[in-house]
Amino acid sequence: MTIAAAADLTPLESALSAQSSTPVTWSFGSSGLLARQIRAGAPFDLYLSANEAFVQDLAKSDLLLPGSVRTYATGRLGLWSLSGHIRTLKDLTLPEVRHIALPNPQHAPYGAAARELLEKAGLWKQLQSKIVLAENVRQAYEFGRTGNADAVLTSWTLLHDQGGLLLNDKDHAPIRQSGGVVKGAKNTKAAQAFLDFLLSPAGQKILLRFGLTPAAATPPLPPHHP
Repeated sequence: MTIAAAADLTPLESALSAQSSTPVTWSFGSSGLLARQIRAGAPFDLYLSANEAFVQDLAKSDLLLPGSVRTYATGRLGLWSLSGHIRTLKDLTLPEVRHIALPNPQHAPYGAAARELLEKAGLWKQLQSKIVLAENVRQAYEFGRTGNADAVLTSWTLLHDQGGLLLNDKDHAPIRQSGGVVKGAKNTKAAQAFLDFLLSPAGQKILLRFGLTPAAATPPLPPHHP
């Protein structure tokens, strides 16, 4: 079974794979780019996005199995620096902060949330010259870890055990993470079983342990009729 998954789920790979009776191959990336790959016919069985809109768009295009779409968690944004000196958004304006990494808002839901948060704080325009865009949340974190960025705004799943700062989720639209089984996939039963597990108490407990906010199972989208 091949899962196209938002990069914020990278730290959960081992924990989740261990719960599957079917061997899992993961393909991590930004939610938007993975959605494009599905539209292009990439052989994925399950799509786990960090943004429900990408999933709903694929469902409306009849590319996901009717009734399989669910919201499985809500993501949180975090702020982190290798030095540990950046503890508030205002600290990002300090002269010693030359580069701030965040996922590209064009196709990464966490990047869109980070931009919205900075805009609401009145800092986006002031900080634009410092911002370095990454392909996804994982790459944004790596920019900071390797010293190529002085501060990082990225998924809390990558920061919760790194001394990061959990940011206020009231200052951006909810990062509702959703998934669906790809229509015509080879392993639809295994993919549906995996998604069902994510929504089970045991699955939700794993998501919580890695910094996601568990989401109650939502009703399936109605079947799309062209």
